[in-house]
Amino acid sequence: MIKTVNLKKLYTTEDVETTALNRVNIDIGEGEFVAIMGPSGCGKSTLLNILGLLDNPSGGEYHLLDTEVSRHTERQRAGLRKNNIGFVFQSFNLIDELTVYENIELPLLYLKTPSAKRKLRVHEVMEKMEMVPRKNHFPQQLSGGQQQRVAVARAVVAEPKLILADEPTGNLDSSHGDEVMGILSGLNEAGTTIVMVTHSPDYASFARRTINLFDGQVVTEDIRSKRSHA
Repeated sequence: MIKTVNLKKLYTTEDVETTALNRVNIDIGEGEFVAIMGPSGCGKSTLLNILGLLDNPSGGEYHLLDTEVSRHTERQRAGLRKNNIGFVFQSFNLIDELTVYENIELPLLYLKTPSAKRKLRVHEVMEKMEMVPRKNHFPQQLSGGQQQRVAVARAVVAEPKLILADEPTGNLDSSHGDEVMGILSGLNEAGTTIVMVTHSPDYASFARRTINLFDGQVVTEDIRSKRSHA
């Protein structure tokens, strides 16, 4: 599903050139759950932004769904994003002026999904995330765990092939963090490919494989046997 070949990302100012990613080679198959770990500033979020077509690399290749996309225009990237990728962010990124229902519905509006199908799908996802009683609430009326559940619901409502999660538990206490990880694990078991950036070794252990970055390079990869989480 995902393959990068000698992927590079440089940030240049008048005085300085910073290498955020340096010859990164990764291969992620359909249905995998992969964690990306490393110290702050090692390139984790930069890599995730490129994988999510929110940014272009400075060099190398990026193959998504068997298509080389590293030089796609913003219009082409936007089309691929909305049809194939769901995002979950540390800061939730919900729209304060929209209700729970309306936040979850948003990706389907962008896809011009017919009204009846939209309502059915939003209700299905709200039930799965146990958010139906909160459907008319606004984000500020929810706990952090509830807001992240809404963010996950919005990420999966269009049934994307790939979910990219950037520190999805970073703003949550341990019990809400465990809850969100349980939801992501369930989505992966149902067939969704998940790539997650995390600082937590415990949450990384939910993934089948961990890619460790340091100074913009892949230094190690760890593969673990499947383990169950209570």
